[in-house]
Amino acid sequence: MWTSAGKRRSRQASRSAAPLVLIGIFKLFKALLLIAVGIGALRFLHKDLAGTVLHWTRVLRVDPDNRIVHGILIRLFHVTPKQLMELSLGTFLYAGLFATEGIGLLLRRRWAEYFTIVATGALIPLEIFELALNFTLPKLAVVAVNVLIVWYLAERVGSY
Repeated sequence: MWTSAGKRRSRQASRSAAPLVLIGIFKLFKALLLIAVGIGALRFLHKDLAGTVLHWTRVLRVDPDNRIVHGILIRLFHVTPKQLMELSLGTFLYAGLFATEGIGLLLRRRWAEYFTIVATGALIPLEIFELALNFTLPKLAVVAVNVLIVWYLAERVGSY
């Protein structure tokens, strides 16, 4: 039988779990994006990457002489199969990390909160370094979200 105190605790538990669910979904979304990148890298492993990119620049009517597009094309033309394999392996490893965090958080496992604090917190200095080398607003947003995630989970874990 439910008492009013039991109902209040249940409501508080579900309300405090909402950020965990959002963080878990965010982590799973990042995992899916990385899986897509890894599969894409594998698909181009033994294909003409430069020819494919040039084809799509024509189809999308992108100016290959545009400074930004030209820079991207130059980098893509020099990608080796070994680099594609390393990229796909790295993205699959990170996807596994994010999927583990996301699933654990969605299942509201305490170990997942600790794991996410450590894994996400350990990457923040690298993200800040990358942000300092090449500042973009999306990178800043990712760093800010990751700092908020670590802060929230640390506060949550500290209240146990």
